[in-house]
Amino acid sequence: MAETAAPEMPDWAWQRAEVREALRRRDIGAVFRHFQQYAGASQARIAAAVDMTQGRVNEVINGRREVSRLDVYERIADGLRMPDDARHLLGLAASREVRKGGVAFDLAAFPEVVRVYSAQASAAEDIQQQAESAAELDVLAVRGLGLVALNDALLRGGLTRAQPPRARVLLLHPDSPALAARAAEIGESAESLAGGVRLAEARLREVAPGRDLAVYRYRILPTWRIIRLDTTMYVSAFDAGWEGHESAVYKVMSTPHGPLYRGFRRMFDALIAEGERTI
Repeated sequence: MAETAAPEMPDWAWQRAEVREALRRRDIGAVFRHFQQYAGASQARIAAAVDMTQGRVNEVINGRREVSRLDVYERIADGLRMPDDARHLLGLAASREVRKGGVAFDLAAFPEVVRVYSAQASAAEDIQQQAESAAELDVLAVRGLGLVALNDALLRGGLTRAQPPRARVLLLHPDSPALAARAAEIGESAESLAGGVRLAEARLREVAPGRDLAVYRYRILPTWRIIRLDTTMYVSAFDAGWEGHESAVYKVMSTPHGPLYRGFRRMFDALIAEGERTI
């Protein structure tokens, strides 16, 4: 009888540092391994709880398959009975149903977030493929070297193609207090970080002639890292000791009533309006 009951991990185990780190990294293989350890659950019981085959669970645990779809994250969180703080670390709402005014509605009714990647490296292929044909490109970054400036940068090919997009790039002002604060967060000198911003601007200035490219500086502490390709955004976050490319990446699509795409675009446009144009 006990074998048919849904497995459950004790609350204290969800608070362990290694479990919380696995959730932050969206490393579902590690989450499953910790669940085996602390809940005493077999792969078969995990598979039944999260509506996967045992073979698929085995592939995830052994790193042969990566979970990236938001609906699968939701299913896993529900099946493993994650507490709210664990769901938040995974990038999910407090529960599958969000209640307002006593009426429940499903998050699936707001399909803006169509995919979640564990880090930029997992999203790179999709981003580069879309950048090959996008008519518009917006980038919000700190220094942008790995996104647009260096020869092997993620978006360099899309930016320098024969028919380049209309591009707007926002970089952190090298002389701002926000840059000094960000440098302290990541354990880098302000001089080094500012030098990276100026190098990115210099490299972008080299490719600007003949292209619809505008580069601006902003002065607020970086929170969001955004790549917009037409009506698709790839959104990640900056945090203390956490670089933007290490964050999970949310793929956000423009939808008729969705607030996320509109909100991020509004924020980007406001930063452009208040920014200092350098190119």
